[in-house]
Amino acid sequence: MTETNRLKYLRIALVLVGVTFIFGIYLLMIVWPSGWTWHTGHSDYPLMIVGIYATLGVFLLLAARNPLNYLSLIWFSVWSSVVHGAIMAVQALGPNSHGHLWGDVPALFIIAVVLAILTPRGDAVRGRAA
Repeated sequence: MTETNRLKYLRIALVLVGVTFIFGIYLLMIVWPSGWTWHTGHSDYPLMIVGIYATLGVFLLLAARNPLNYLSLIWFSVWSSVVHGAIMAVQALGPNSHGHLWGDVPALFIIAVVLAILTPRGDAVRGRAA
C-alpha cells in the first residue's frame, strides 16, 4: 500500500471511528446493552464513558484533516483501546458479562488494529514532515 493510500484510508478510519465514538457508543448501549453496558439499573458510568469517548471522537475527526499532525493522539487511541479492551476482556470473564466478549471488547481491539496498521511511522513520517 502506498503512503498516499495509507493516509487516505487512515482519514476514512478516523472519521468512522470518530463518528462512532460520538454517536455510536450511546446508541449501542441502548440497542445492545449486554454487549455494551456494564451496569444495570441506575449508574453514572454510562454517561461518563459516553462523554469521554465522544470527546475523543471529536478530536479524531479533527485528526482526519491532517493525521500527520495528530500522530500522538492516534497512537493514544490505539494504545488506550488495547489497554481498555484488555481490562474489559478480563472483567467480561466474570458472571453475567460474557456478552461483552462479542461487543465492546472486540470493537476496541479492531479499532486499535485498524488505526495501528494505517498510521504511518518511521521514514514515511519523517519524509512528510520535512
